[in-house]
Amino acid sequence: MNLATATPTPIKSAKPGALHKLTVLGVVGWVLKYIVLIVLAVSFFLPFFWMFTSALKNDPQVYTIPPIWIPIPAHWINFWNAWNVRNFSQFSINTIFRYAIPTTVFTVFSSAFVAYGFARIKWPGRDVLFFVCLATMMIPFQVLMVPLFIIFKNFAWINSYRPLVVPTLFGNAFFIFMLRQFFMGIPEELSDAARIDGCNELAILWRIILPLAKPALTVVALFTFIGSWNDYLGPLIYINKVDLFPISLGIQELQRSVMQSGTNPMVYPHLMAVSTIITVPIIIFFFFAQRTFIEGIALTGLKG
Repeated sequence: MNLATATPTPIKSAKPGALHKLTVLGVVGWVLKYIVLIVLAVSFFLPFFWMFTSALKNDPQVYTIPPIWIPIPAHWINFWNAWNVRNFSQFSINTIFRYAIPTTVFTVFSSAFVAYGFARIKWPGRDVLFFVCLATMMIPFQVLMVPLFIIFKNFAWINSYRPLVVPTLFGNAFFIFMLRQFFMGIPEELSDAARIDGCNELAILWRIILPLAKPALTVVALFTFIGSWNDYLGPLIYINKVDLFPISLGIQELQRSVMQSGTNPMVYPHLMAVSTIITVPIIIFFFFAQRTFIEGIALTGLKG
């Protein structure tokens, strides 16, 4: 066959109608996707907006039908009055320094320590004990409440934060599993090179594994801090003194005392004001840590 005289085969071009149809479908899909995202965003934001605007109302405006979305005038003094009607400054100190921070620190390091043993060290019965650790997640807390209360009562730990903080020194089964999955994804060659240089297992964990696991550790820290910040049932079981209350019990105490005394008709706006104040730090915390948080979820296999 003579290549010089060969007639090139014409390339069939797509029909203009088909291209237009594909373009229209792409635009329609793009529009529908963003409509769904906007609806979901509004549905998630609406409760926070209602909480914030309710904090700016007086009591009659709260119960007005149809509801008032933007109060006029706005009662900004509600935030100050609500925070000072009970000792919420002390409740915040209790929550942050006696509960949330110790629990977060202990949970992160104890879970990382145990997860490293399950992920990178070979020892007899390791897999069996790991499955036993995972099995503890299937035991509901309601089954453990009474036995734990009896144990801590015998230790004379009631009306203290020790029943809530000390158990975190032994790790959390869910976070142990999550960190183990992350540690197993770190190349073993890094640990082998460190052993050749004379590092023991603790040095490898501290100098190599933990610095590489910052996204996963951030997820553990954020989940633990939010869980401690919002915890209501745990403090309700072990703490009876008002001076030791965390914020969650402080809000319940505000509602109970005002409803019993009947001296303050602003109970609902004050509850919304305090709820708004204690929600803002969590939102700010997540806003600054969201990139590391999302990366940690993706790398530890929790996404989708």
